[in-house]
Amino acid sequence: MTTSEVIAIIPARGGSKSIPRKNILDFAGYPLISYSIAAALEADTIDRVIVSTDDQEIAEISIEYGAEVPFIRPEDISRDETPDFPVFKHALEWLKSNQDYHPEIVVQLRPTSPLRRVEHINQAVLRLLERPDADSIRTICVPFQNPYKMWRVGEDGFLLQLIESDLPEPYNLPRQALPEVYWQTGYVDAAWVDTIWEKWSMTGERILPLVIGAEEWIDIDSPDDWRRAERLLESSEITMGDLGYEIKADRKARAQK
Repeated sequence: MTTSEVIAIIPARGGSKSIPRKNILDFAGYPLISYSIAAALEADTIDRVIVSTDDQEIAEISIEYGAEVPFIRPEDISRDETPDFPVFKHALEWLKSNQDYHPEIVVQLRPTSPLRRVEHINQAVLRLLERPDADSIRTICVPFQNPYKMWRVGEDGFLLQLIESDLPEPYNLPRQALPEVYWQTGYVDAAWVDTIWEKWSMTGERILPLVIGAEEWIDIDSPDDWRRAERLLESSEITMGDLGYEIKADRKARAQK
């Protein structure tokens, strides 16, 4: 579908404080990470699917479900506070040095968004291909709360507006009278690899939007998030057909090896 080489990288650390070992826990019958792997494998725009992990068990399960794990991520870029940039820089440098592999676009798929639709992966890549003047693209949605109605607490104990505005008392205005704003979902992010090399950034400054429905975005960061997302699948409110893929393996197949 594309004329550019596109790689999907799924970052998956072994450590997780909110839900220990969440990337490989059973989520509606399959390891959580397998959903992101299956979506990437199904996307016509993706040429390679790689998991970057510091954990051998995550690596083995990722391979079982069809991803490549050509390296184990170093410990010094696998900490709680590690941002995305060094993880992707390491992966791209490793592939360049060890496989002479030079993709033009890199797509980030976080395993904590298991209910990601294949169509959105394809849309993100295709829209970026149409705009070589852009640095990156990311999915956004309308937030549940408008930041013009949000506050900070000053040192004197009184409320301060989070966003300074020329609007008269925006916190007292109806939602329809406020500027339109969006929340970045982390659901699908894609960038030209040159953005990483030349701008030393995961996004650069010229970021395209891909707007998705707020109801389509679920990020698992707590046990409550996990239960809510799992119920959507188990109740068939969201189906694998809606997501656009099937998961090809399961833990029984792995255990029989």
